[in-house]
Amino acid sequence: MTTTLDHSAGTAERGPKPITEGRRSLANKIAVYVFILVPFAALIAAVPLAWGWGLTWVDVGLSVFFFYLTGLGVTIGYHRYFTHGSFKAKRGMKIALAIAGSMAVQSPPVTWVADHRRHHAFSDREGDPHSPWLFGTSPWALVRGFWHAHMGWIFDHSVTNKQRFAPDLLADEDIVRVNKQFAWLTTLTFLLPAVLGGLITWSWWGAVTAFFWAGFVRVAVLHHVTWSTNSVCHMIGERPFVSRDKAANFWPLAILSFGESWHNLHHADPTCARHGVKRGQIDTSARLIWLFEKFGWVYDVRWPTPQRLAKITAEAG
Repeated sequence: MTTTLDHSAGTAERGPKPITEGRRSLANKIAVYVFILVPFAALIAAVPLAWGWGLTWVDVGLSVFFFYLTGLGVTIGYHRYFTHGSFKAKRGMKIALAIAGSMAVQSPPVTWVADHRRHHAFSDREGDPHSPWLFGTSPWALVRGFWHAHMGWIFDHSVTNKQRFAPDLLADEDIVRVNKQFAWLTTLTFLLPAVLGGLITWSWWGAVTAFFWAGFVRVAVLHHVTWSTNSVCHMIGERPFVSRDKAANFWPLAILSFGESWHNLHHADPTCARHGVKRGQIDTSARLIWLFEKFGWVYDVRWPTPQRLAKITAEAG
């Protein structure tokens, strides 16, 4: 059985529904602060801890594994599939991508997609939830804008209207079911590394260190890599393709972001499955989509073509 999503419903900028649908509840506000600030505190503590004790090769291996699993769940699943419809996926793959993305602790799939479609609808203009250019171009305005785009916007407790920006996901029973399990999947993303660390080392201390490194520190690093696409990649870098905003390619982030930092191409051609389209532009998300296509798990992939690239390049000139 094949299940596909109708992404066209979330692409319109204008509509009768408002941009936001109210504000977060007190419980949601507390959860946001806990799951943003606690991993961040762990990331800060990681520096002195790594220097003296508490980091093993088991921790490194588990951290890398879960970083890739959950990070690609965001870049391939949340972003290129659910938000932009860069390909179609069979039901099992669709559910797996939603679960993996949820374990990145960046909000449930419907919320993430609604926020990101809103970003594209109003990119670097009023209405964009995380543009670094909303406060002006003076040095202080850019500092304020960078903070807002990177993580400050997360503490704005207004909620993007999911009926306006993600009605297709709300109509998908599988995604709604995964969406409701976000709390459990968040718990799992911290406990699973601890369990594996304990079993591999056969010790409680192995479970504790894996919980810290492959749990909290890994989540914090992935958070800041993702947020850097919102902040850095809308401020610094090259813009070889035309887009209506300031999205730029920033090559130093290409590997850590799984190809997401080729951001200028993405904003010039949002539905393209590959963001790094030029020679030497590493895009591990696209490579994995290519592999999934070979196995038959995804299909109708929107790969870049010379015609598509010529169109946005010619306009840039």
